[in-house]
Amino acid sequence: MTTWWPYLRLAAAGLALAAIVRQLSLAVANAREADTAWGACVPTVVANFFSYFTILSNLLAACVLLVGAIWLMRHRHGTVVEPAWLATLFACATTYIVVTGVVYNLLLRSISIAGISDAWTNETLHVVIPLVLLGDAFLAPKRRALPWRAIAVVVVFPIIWVLYTMVRANLVVGPLTGDPWWYPYPFLDPHLVPGGTLGVAGYIVGIAVAITAVAAGVVWLGRYRARPATSSPRSSSRHPGGGENW
Repeated sequence: MTTWWPYLRLAAAGLALAAIVRQLSLAVANAREADTAWGACVPTVVANFFSYFTILSNLLAACVLLVGAIWLMRHRHGTVVEPAWLATLFACATTYIVVTGVVYNLLLRSISIAGISDAWTNETLHVVIPLVLLGDAFLAPKRRALPWRAIAVVVVFPIIWVLYTMVRANLVVGPLTGDPWWYPYPFLDPHLVPGGTLGVAGYIVGIAVAITAVAAGVVWLGRYRARPATSSPRSSSRHPGGGENW
């Protein structure tokens, strides 16, 4: 598996990046066509594009898959396990992309994507890449066990993203609607969610619980898979930094 798994990671990284580039090009083209001032709102559209959790999680997934592929190519022989920093990045990327896929398929799949993305880009970013990262968590060789405190690291970025999103929302004019606010997802928009701010808070709490639960599952899976390699004193000495060291 160490022979061909790096190439699977490379292929998935390339596919994710291709889908992101395609979706960005469509968003920019749509903005230019809709704007009589020839692209005056393009900078806002680009900034909005990179404010989507979907895009950020897929960018991280692509980068981590690329780095993970290179590392695995260089260490395909021997018994060394992946370094803690790489295992942590995989835990973050896997958690974010899996939650992205779940939220999209539960809450956003029915929303029209006309003029913003292709069907294949949507399926790639919300279904294919989440499945690849999930498969990587279950099957990739040389995985390392992380301590439970790694969950705290995983949840830092989503917290920052929510704060950024809610503060920025009322500082941006919607490029297509002209509304004096812009939210990346309808379930974060208090103008659309029943109950307003309280309703949005409910969604945020629910997603926070989901992120924490998925992060715990990813860390548990890594610990379970690495257990045979770190269960004996000899194995621990062979893999310094494994198990609980971080």
